[in-house]
Amino acid sequence: MLMNLTRRTCISALLATALPGLRAQTPTNGIAVVDETWLDAARQRELSVKVRWPDAAARSGPLPVVLFSHGLGGTRKGGAVWGEAWAVAGFVVLHLQHPGSDLAAVRAVTNTFIDKPALSRAASPAQLLARLLDVTFALDEIGRRHAARQGRWGTVRTTQIGMSGHSFGAHTTLGMAGQRYAGFEGIDEPRLASFIAFSPSLPAAGDARQAFDRMTRPMLCLTGTLDTDVAGNNATPERRMAVFDALPAGDKAQLVLQHADHMTFAGQTGRAVEIVPRQQVTRDLQAAHHALVASISSDWWRATLLGDAAARGRLAAPQGLRQGDIWRQK
Repeated sequence: MLMNLTRRTCISALLATALPGLRAQTPTNGIAVVDETWLDAARQRELSVKVRWPDAAARSGPLPVVLFSHGLGGTRKGGAVWGEAWAVAGFVVLHLQHPGSDLAAVRAVTNTFIDKPALSRAASPAQLLARLLDVTFALDEIGRRHAARQGRWGTVRTTQIGMSGHSFGAHTTLGMAGQRYAGFEGIDEPRLASFIAFSPSLPAAGDARQAFDRMTRPMLCLTGTLDTDVAGNNATPERRMAVFDALPAGDKAQLVLQHADHMTFAGQTGRAVEIVPRQQVTRDLQAAHHALVASISSDWWRATLLGDAAARGRLAAPQGLRQGDIWRQK
């Protein structure tokens, strides 16, 4: 059965079905992974990044780019499962690490990921703003490197970039998509054309529809029936699901996975996802859940960033949904 396959086998199998021409590939074939440190001189802030480069020999034309923002206490290793799949699908994937809300920052205030008061303090509005500025800087840096024809960055497409993130990274994603805040109009970044929010949640206060009213670009929201609060922000599966309902209609989609929890959507395996208590059923389904999310999210990028009609068609009725899973579009 699918749930008994390894993560890599599951992803390869589903991607081979979902993405024509990639049947013989695995998530590492032809993909170069590079760790770098980028300096935002204006803020004197160093960003650790991980870049996954697709096999250029198998592609033609400028390479599309997608960004991934980790959750509270994460690193540039976050979203590895998704990054592997997206690189196989032909995207340059930039994983950002956010100083001040990364693993080092959390370790400075607590030695456990179940200390919700400490985690809540670490996920402050100031840190969210710093993250939003990190993304703006990353977009500027991509543009600068492209204009200078710096290495492989000269081959990327700097318009219609995708933005994604998990948990605090989902808040970052919603913020870059145009969310408004009390006392802060927010950011409406025109270089970003499509978004994926893993484990998003409603604003802490105020009218969510008003906060989201200018988020008219494509947005895919992913959550699960066990996707509960892990950072003391009163998130519940219902509040996470309600993000989709509060978004303006027009190229929006939602995937709700039965028995998936918060760490299912972090895009990691092993000890990295065992930092909070989990149910055994969630562990048993993790490989299948990862494979399904990798397939659907890859098709989302291909449909919304590349205009891939076949991918758009697959999104009309995704393959691999299990009993209790929910797929909605509006």
